Amino acid sequence: IRPHHYPPRMAKKAAKPATESAPPAGPKPTGNLDTTCRIALLTGDDAFLRTLFTQALREELEKAHGQVDCLTFDGATARAADVLDECRSFGLIAAHKLVIVDNAAALIKDDIRPMFERYAASPLEGATLVLRSDIWRPGNLDKAIKLVGVIKECKPLTDAAAVTWAMTRVQKRHKGTIDRAAAAALVDRIGTDLGHLDSELAKLAAAAGEGKPITTALIAELVGVSREEEVWGIQQTLLSGNPASGLAHLAHLLEINREPAERLLWAFTDLARKLHAASRGIASGQHPEGLAKALKLWGPSKDAILGTARRIRPANALALLEACVNAAWRSRSGFGNAEDHLERLVLTFSETVAG
Repeated sequence: IRPHHYPPRMAKKAAKPATESAPPAGPKPTGNLDTTCRIALLTGDDAFLRTLFTQALREELEKAHGQVDCLTFDGATARAADVLDECRSFGLIAAHKLVIVDNAAALIKDDIRPMFERYAASPLEGATLVLRSDIWRPGNLDKAIKLVGVIKECKPLTDAAAVTWAMTRVQKRHKGTIDRAAAAALVDRIGTDLGHLDSELAKLAAAAGEGKPITTALIAELVGVSREEEVWGIQQTLLSGNPASGLAHLAHLLEINREPAERLLWAFTDLARKLHAASRGIASGQHPEGLAKALKLWGPSKDAILGTARRIRPANALALLEACVNAAWRSRSGFGNAEDHLERLVLTFSETVAG
């Protein structure tokens, strides 16, 4: 009996090496806040800018999908599983979901971060995840986000950038116009905080009338004094030697005008430096006019600073300057609260000026 001849076994095809993650579905991200963005990371101190970026992204999604379900989580209390479940599930009514996580750094840390890295490797096409946080620790998640979305830094703008932003913002949102000179005057008066700028632009545009330009004259009439005038204002109060007035003025600048503590520390130190230099110069017999020119004193500040410098001893003026420098250093180094340092300096100025 002849043995049966079986066909030789076919060799198995070699398995393809596994990749770390499948390529993301959908169109390739453009790097902008648009419909190709599956994950957006918005980090930085400017909360208003984070809100603007989120609003811009939502508007783009609504143009493409119509109604958009928007869900917001607080990273300080939310569970990662709940956030990711929302990202992976389809909406019941709307065609697209916008899932926002505030305080994202409080949620995405340690053993939680790999969960978001895995999601970023293959995000759902029907959802957009927005992570918002004032602080953020970069890592592998950032690399994964860049492949499927965008990372935006939300830091305070420079004066020049704030001027350009104001010119665009008032035309787009408030149906008004403002030229560069007027925008520069506005930024000079209130600073670069975008939330404050936006509220002032809305007020000025309404006062000017739809389609009419916002002028520097209107800004001078309706907007508070400039930052330079505010600096001289607090210096003038410090020279009065009245601690109650000094503390009240400081509280107004910090709480109402939202002046940065660092700028006020500079104003305190600048005044102490001028008082020390003038006090030493007068004690050594220098002519007051020559001192005023050297210290760049003019207007009402000249007489006020020179008059105070005549009354205080150079050693006391030096101690005041050292207290200001020490407070600025401790504030920048994280030793204590800047507002507390400023309050103590108000009392130190009052004691020094009173002799």
